[in-house]
Amino acid sequence: MDTFETPKTLNIKGRLLSLEMPIVMGILNITPDSFYDGGKWNTDLAKTTDKAGKMLEQGAAILDVGGYSSRPGAQHISETEEADRVLPVIESIVSNFSDAVISIDTFRSGVAKQAVEAGACMINDISGGAQDQEMYEAVSELQVPYFLMHMRGTPQTMQQMTKYDNLFKEMLAYFNEKVSILRGLSCKDIIIDPGFGFAKSLEQNYWLLSHLDDFKILNLPMLVGVSRKSMIYKKLGLGPEEALNGTTVLNTVALQKGADILRVHDVAEAVEIIKLLYT
Repeated sequence: MDTFETPKTLNIKGRLLSLEMPIVMGILNITPDSFYDGGKWNTDLAKTTDKAGKMLEQGAAILDVGGYSSRPGAQHISETEEADRVLPVIESIVSNFSDAVISIDTFRSGVAKQAVEAGACMINDISGGAQDQEMYEAVSELQVPYFLMHMRGTPQTMQQMTKYDNLFKEMLAYFNEKVSILRGLSCKDIIIDPGFGFAKSLEQNYWLLSHLDDFKILNLPMLVGVSRKSMIYKKLGLGPEEALNGTTVLNTVALQKGADILRVHDVAEAVEIIKLLYT
């Protein structure tokens, strides 16, 4: 492979996950307070497992399991509570769907390690390592793909941190610095995530969407997560429950701008976009 070519596979514990065509990551929030599906999947393990199975049936290549709500102003919870939410779900998915590729959505290295031991095989870190100084070492030790998202502050403070002198240049510097550290620790599979809605205003989110292809300079796969976010429903004067059509539109733009992975609540609709554009 050319040194400067964007990787088209991810190593999943010895299995290769192809990115030759974009893929879909299904969101499974095990939280009572996530902005769209809070409370849907955190009380009944059988129901949650069925939901995971439905996403896989619809074509999700990855299931992203998270136990800490990252919506603006979300309540902070302990590491123990987060682990208690996600570990039974991961174990149940592995038990029922042995080939499922599971990502743990956490910024805590301790939760990440426990989740990988339980059967997860990727780490999705909204903080890009900023909230846990041991996260990069954990990624190196575990040798799993790492989703590196751009963010400032925490879910509790990020909406007060949207001032940039030059959004693209500052994001590019952020990714370059963190990728360099990860590479120095022999972390191999790194996927960038621009972090729509995280320390970005409505206008900045749309500017970022229109310039997604500029991030190809990093030669790294890119995940995009705009599913039912406020950048859609606030602009349209709707609620998140009514934002599926807008999500489909923005996911289409993201794919045309170079996204490799779509992180979504609605798997079937996202898979349809990829089929229409690439098959």
